[in-house]
Amino acid sequence: MNVMAALKMLARPARITPGAPFFPAPRQLAIITGVLLAVLLAGMAYVDIPASNAATRMPRWLISFFDEITDYGKSGWFLWPLGILFLLLAALPPILPRVNQLVLAAIMVRVGFLFMAIAMPGLFVTVIKRVIGRARPLVASHTDPFAFSPFRWTSEYAGLPSGHATTAFSVLVAFGILFPRARPLLALYAALIVISRVVVTAHYPTDVLAGALVGTLGVLLVRRYFALRRLGFAIGTDGVPHAYPGPSRRRIKAVARGLLA
Repeated sequence: MNVMAALKMLARPARITPGAPFFPAPRQLAIITGVLLAVLLAGMAYVDIPASNAATRMPRWLISFFDEITDYGKSGWFLWPLGILFLLLAALPPILPRVNQLVLAAIMVRVGFLFMAIAMPGLFVTVIKRVIGRARPLVASHTDPFAFSPFRWTSEYAGLPSGHATTAFSVLVAFGILFPRARPLLALYAALIVISRVVVTAHYPTDVLAGALVGTLGVLLVRRYFALRRLGFAIGTDGVPHAYPGPSRRRIKAVARGLLA
């Protein structure tokens, strides 16, 4: 394996034709989109300001707690380790037996999936939130949930969607797909991050709701991208991508011993 070959593997063309469409029919998609927009608008009108004002009246110790943990919703906590691990695996020389190389390739594909599943929704939100230009609660003085300044390209007007919520739900869904047993802990992490964004008055509830939706959909799109290329996933007869079984702990330990030797 080498870095260029690994990157080419992730960028290779689709190897199968999907059996079922990923998106609903246009009519259904329009209805779903309309419902989501209605929910967001209703939340802006009736939920955001009361929730934001309530957050300012919470006990000081509780606000301090959420202020301490809120930065763990930044994507860098996950992208840097995953990116470095992917490059290290890709740079390993092909000196191990064929079976061990296949184990490393399987691990690398999963690391690549996790990296892209977190990075792509985050990149999208980084751009779109500045195009939308919604004022954060502190900028709007907790009184105007419809304060927008599109294309402002400043942090103060980058409230919708929440980047932290996008990352938290990307982590929840992406890691939850590969490690089902960790889902309760991942759900707790995501819940704490999205609540923290409201408590520290960095976002309104609808900001984190929009971020959660983008993060979840982004992971599902990345999973489908991988499944169409048979990289760690395959599309089943039901049209839904399913993960290939990963290497066992025993096999991973054997490969690690081989590398150390």
